[in-house]
Amino acid sequence: TGKGSRKQFDLPNPFYDDEDNDNMEPASVAYRYRRFDLGGDIQLVCRAELHGIVNRASAGSSGEDQYMTSFALNEHFDSLSSSTSSKASPATPNSINWREKVDSQRGAVLANELKNNAFKIAKWTAQSILAGAEQMKIGFVSRVVPKNAYDHQILATQFYRPKDFAAQITLNEGSMWGIMRMFISLFKDQPEGKYVIMRDPNKALLKIYSVPADTFESDDEEE
Repeated sequence: TGKGSRKQFDLPNPFYDDEDNDNMEPASVAYRYRRFDLGGDIQLVCRAELHGIVNRASAGSSGEDQYMTSFALNEHFDSLSSSTSSKASPATPNSINWREKVDSQRGAVLANELKNNAFKIAKWTAQSILAGAEQMKIGFVSRVVPKNAYDHQILATQFYRPKDFAAQITLNEGSMWGIMRMFISLFKDQPEGKYVIMRDPNKALLKIYSVPADTFESDDEEE
């Protein structure tokens, strides 16, 4: 969209500086700060992202502006595939050719992605719920030519209501907040510091490590 048609929020982008960005325009992202009452004197403040505004008009009405998020699913191609045809099927076993199925069997395409990328899609849904977005748009993106990793095309897009979509993928919003409360209660009893949460790759197990305060921070003074 043109600059004049952009939605302007009350405060400017906190991460954009004209002097440090060679007068380039900031990305079309709005940061929204929201506060949630988790009970037990726990107030949680988070920064969420909104990617746009959509007007979902219905029959007999002009519709209303709704906040939305947008994400892209990328069709996977086997890196060893020797095909160069733009209509070639992915070489991975049990995969679905999006060009052939994304219009007629979009549910099957999405179900296959949920099987292979359940965490990523659940994260997008949780982000949309936290941001208070009324719509979440998912694009199905594929390479123009399988062996070209730079040129892509959007095959289809689909709108979902985040809370309805969460129920569809069995993402329980109550469990999400319950897990958050568990972590908050756990860390309230720990001394102030920096901690790392790691998931065991082979077991349903989380491990928490206390690390020095300067861990993962680069020293800008070293040149």
